[in-house]
Amino acid sequence: MEYEDYYKILGVDRSASDKDIKRAYRQLARQFHPDVNPGDKRAEDQFKKINEAYEVLSDPEKRSKYNRLGASWQQWQRMGHDPGQFDWSQWFAGTPGGIRVDWSGDIGSSFGGAGADMFSDFFRTIFGSMGQRGNVRTADDVFRSTTGRRTAQGQNVEAEVQITLEEAYHGTTRTLERDGRRIRAKIPPGARSGSKVRIAGKGALSYGGGSPGDLYLNITVKPHSLFKPEGNNLRCNVNVDLYTAVLGGQVQISTLNGDVSLKIPPGTNGGKTFRLRGKGMPNPRSSKQHGDLLATVQIQVPQRLSARERELFEELAQIREDLDPTH
Repeated sequence: MEYEDYYKILGVDRSASDKDIKRAYRQLARQFHPDVNPGDKRAEDQFKKINEAYEVLSDPEKRSKYNRLGASWQQWQRMGHDPGQFDWSQWFAGTPGGIRVDWSGDIGSSFGGAGADMFSDFFRTIFGSMGQRGNVRTADDVFRSTTGRRTAQGQNVEAEVQITLEEAYHGTTRTLERDGRRIRAKIPPGARSGSKVRIAGKGALSYGGGSPGDLYLNITVKPHSLFKPEGNNLRCNVNVDLYTAVLGGQVQISTLNGDVSLKIPPGTNGGKTFRLRGKGMPNPRSSKQHGDLLATVQIQVPQRLSARERELFEELAQIREDLDPTH
């Protein structure tokens, strides 16, 4: 009998937390689920191994026994002994000299009635009498029990989607391919990086006539050259020339819904922020409500002065010096 390295199968350390094990299991279950790999025998075999590993490592009692067995097995190898001569008998489930397998459920039904074939000889030998929680998982875990019996349900799947800030503002659509289906997914106004959009019934197809799972779009909003999102608000810089900053005036400022005019009071300093109410992002819960646009003044000092302009600035500097000699 061959030793099964469940930690290696899930790609986690032996010190992994329950949360790490569950996260690794879900990622691998999505990757190798038979719905995602129809007709792929290698993927189905790997899927069975993943579920077997999770069956053991997610159960404190089984994991404890497995860890003790693993330590003994590794010590045997380090001593240079032949792995084939390892004494498995002390680890057998059930009574000495025999193996008692206690199956409580129809875990193999989704694989053509494979039953105990869902698990390796190693599992049945070591954990048979400990029973099994029988539940090949995921939907959020792979199968879900309904109406008093276990029925197969299609897997929830995720897709990464990038959109522009303009698309996040106005809402947009994406067309995706799933199991030979073309899915037109609507992304509502107000989407932001890290948000999820659920498309009901558009996940992986189910076994045996059950309902398909859901499709979740993980949204990432691309960086914008002018605006930085902050929740429902947007931040931007507005360039104001020196003359307007000193004397006051109007400047044109861009928003995601067209240009608007911003009044600059006389004597405006650089770094001052103006709040343009309702010019930010739509609220995801109500697209009629918008955040604000926070526009910070950046004063542009003239870089090239004509002789006359330089002369006038020098006159202003002298006048200021005369009025305030201490300056």
